[in-house]
Amino acid sequence: MPIIKSAKKRMKQNKIRQERLLPYRSRMKTMIKKVQILAGAGKKAEAEEALPEAFKAIDLAAKRNILHKKTASRRKSGLSKAIAGIK
Repeated sequence: MPIIKSAKKRMKQNKIRQERLLPYRSRMKTMIKKVQILAGAGKKAEAEEALPEAFKAIDLAAKRNILHKKTASRRKSGLSKAIAGIK
């Protein structure tokens, strides 16, 4: 536990921010996993339908500074490649 007053305040702020950002991170991970599972199962049409939702969740996470913009771009690219690789 922090002893200094400013450190106590910083701890409170971090906890509040973490709780506020958690739904965005959770939604992003869920949507990415959904697309990956569909792509792995070879369901191209369903994966393509879920892709825009995953992109939206990733973009929102990048906007909220949960992800770096280049990390977001890399994840979107990986999902696109996974779907393109389905025969």
